[in-house]
Amino acid sequence: MSSTVMPMPRLADFAGVARAPFLVLAFTLVAAGAGAGLYDGAFLWSRTLMALLGLVALHIAVNVLNEWSDMRRGIDLHTRRTPFSGGSGTLPAGRMGLRTALAFGLLMAGVGLATGIWFATRVGWAIALFFVLGAVCVLAYSDWLARIGWGEVAAGLGLGALPVAGTALVQGGRIGPAALAAAVPAFFMTFNLLLLNEFPDQEADRAGGRRNLILVLGRRTAARLYAGAALAVPAAILAAVAWGALPLLSAAAALPSLLLAKPLGWALGDTDTEVPVPALGSNVVWNLSTNTLMAVTLALAA
Repeated sequence: MSSTVMPMPRLADFAGVARAPFLVLAFTLVAAGAGAGLYDGAFLWSRTLMALLGLVALHIAVNVLNEWSDMRRGIDLHTRRTPFSGGSGTLPAGRMGLRTALAFGLLMAGVGLATGIWFATRVGWAIALFFVLGAVCVLAYSDWLARIGWGEVAAGLGLGALPVAGTALVQGGRIGPAALAAAVPAFFMTFNLLLLNEFPDQEADRAGGRRNLILVLGRRTAARLYAGAALAVPAAILAAVAWGALPLLSAAAALPSLLLAKPLGWALGDTDTEVPVPALGSNVVWNLSTNTLMAVTLALAA
């Protein structure tokens, strides 16, 4: 009688389940929030770095717990992997056990919680609301929110609007007009980041019991929703500039929306075809570059 011994995970395996390349998103969100705080009159390096630590930890947690859940339910055994969807492949390949992945994910969630407590003792318990909502988005995403049609909204909040507004809040204890204005496009972009990446995994998600917007609305309607949310990003930015919530310089943050030609071409065309991988890539670059330009223009305007 033989037994299979799970090999000791390597650093590369932990980076795999953490989806390390996608953690860049956390840096751009914190940068946008810090830039908004600076423009609204408050900025501290120490609190910005602590916000980054907390958000990166929570981002790792949601990625790892999602991989753990998808492997446990068999979803990642049937996905068609692309560089942007379908999981990292670390757990299906047997390079890390489920218990190790679960422990790693919960450890990172604990780091995020500790960061929230640190901020609460210095900024006040108003910040607790952000971390409670963030914790719900992280811990309940895979096994609850993604099964009742709220996964994309949770992503837009937990890795979009809340980090931007929350980073601005911890700077000086308030959320100014620029922070609110920067949080709106961040929500739509992360909402869309998840939504478009779900199309290649539609059948695997259906078999695994997921209930995302593609399965709720159908491919055509979900694709049109993607297009609407995408176009809402430059509209929200330019409207905020017109109303004076953002400086004129921040209108430049609408320019990366030109990168949407490929994903919008697919979303407004024949959605029964697979999403082209270049369109998935453009979707990611659009998100990161828009947040980055928002941060830079706010800092320069300040």
